[in-house]
Amino acid sequence: MKILSLFLITPSLLVAQEQSPNIIVFLVDDMGVMDNSVPFLVGSDGEPVVHPLNEWYRTPNMEQLASQGVRFSTFYAQSVSSPSRASLLTGQNATRHGTTNWISGAQNNRTKYGPSLWNWSGLTKSDVTLPKVLRGAGYKTIHVGKAHFGPQGSEGEDPRNIGFDVNIGGSAIGHPGSYYGESGYGKIKGQRGWAVPDLDKYHGTDTFLTDALTIEAKNEISKSVSDDKPFFLHMSHYAVHAPFEVDKRYIQNYQNRGKSGGAVAFATLIEGMDRSLGDIMKHLDSLGIAEQTLIVFMGDNGSDSPLGRLDECASSAPLRGKKGTEFEGGTRIPFIVSWARGDSDVQCQKETKIAQGAIQTQMGTVMDIFPTLLSVADVDTPEGHIIDGYDMRKQLSGKRDKKRGTDFLMHFPHQHNCSYFTTYVDGDWKVIYEYNPETPETPSYRLFNLELDPSESNDLSDIYAEKLREMVLSMSVKLRDEGALYPVDKAKRALEPIVP
Repeated sequence: MKILSLFLITPSLLVAQEQSPNIIVFLVDDMGVMDNSVPFLVGSDGEPVVHPLNEWYRTPNMEQLASQGVRFSTFYAQSVSSPSRASLLTGQNATRHGTTNWISGAQNNRTKYGPSLWNWSGLTKSDVTLPKVLRGAGYKTIHVGKAHFGPQGSEGEDPRNIGFDVNIGGSAIGHPGSYYGESGYGKIKGQRGWAVPDLDKYHGTDTFLTDALTIEAKNEISKSVSDDKPFFLHMSHYAVHAPFEVDKRYIQNYQNRGKSGGAVAFATLIEGMDRSLGDIMKHLDSLGIAEQTLIVFMGDNGSDSPLGRLDECASSAPLRGKKGTEFEGGTRIPFIVSWARGDSDVQCQKETKIAQGAIQTQMGTVMDIFPTLLSVADVDTPEGHIIDGYDMRKQLSGKRDKKRGTDFLMHFPHQHNCSYFTTYVDGDWKVIYEYNPETPETPSYRLFNLELDPSESNDLSDIYAEKLREMVLSMSVKLRDEGALYPVDKAKRALEPIVP
């Protein structure tokens, strides 16, 4: 890592330093790939295609970020929150770190046929994490917002135990008790068991939760600049998770347009989140550090927008499904990487080139973030720590990386919107395997060609039996290699996949 000291020109004037880049991961809870006005999906020519949902939402700051950086048309995360968050911070697939379900704060939610040894305790002090490694290399590490890294009483409940110097608002809760300052974010009114901590000074005010967290993040950025330290900010919004409470500043943009009250409220949460992104970018500019600050914008799983049924092309249209399902709408997320302000003369931008206004059609995954950000910061991965992701820097420059794999495994051995399944994508092909614990001798198979059928409406498993067998076999090998834990049957026997 390179941190150069300041040089005095006069007793009152400092020349700006050339130091390691600042890094912001701007993480939005339950935001799917279609929950914004930026077209991520592409046509057969590789060009972006605007869909009706893109015209419903208003995210001008995301549009700006995409115009000056690179967005991925196909970026995968886990289908629910805690597994993705652990994968982001460790670089490992959920099958390897073992947190395969969202973590209930108060009790083990393995569900009826889930594996008894799944990692309900979440991240611990002994785990190798992105903030811990960056802190060891001289970064100030800041967590603001939702954590959800471990249950109540666990080490992971407090982000400071897993590598963050600062924690504001992070605890075991998975969603806010309320978004309203008047309600104390759940402490005064609302779901009190889900009250957001550390924000008492905003209680009784009209400060929306998204704004309170943004103000706190900006303050921490300013402190880091004053301390002359590069920072890693994990800006982890509770938005846009339920409860779907209206941000009244934006409701006029969505009324009388034929959508339900829940859908309108969700859209206002989206626009408020986008305002936060813009406010932080302006703050970086005002401090003169935008050129040395990398922004990674992303969701943590598929959309939970209250539009349509779980298995329809509705909340993620034209993709099928939503959060907690085995379909593409459950695992595809928005992903943009950009310097906060482009300047090719700045050393860190010479070392990490970001294509401007580009769309990367090669796959990326949440496991790629750990190795990529360490590479950007010029920090080595700790010896012995297994990484399931790839360094994306070549892809960020707009090129394809011929060395990266073409597959993505998503394993969910629990009950949720869809239950006890594994999905495996390899190139254009995708298999969905359902374990069916009640009748384990008859698992279910579905096979799709995502290039020809992105809405997953045409099951090809009967037509392409050999391809189905090939995909299930590859899926099984990867599950074993990553140490997967399987659902169990009524006799508590582990249900490993049956190759057709």
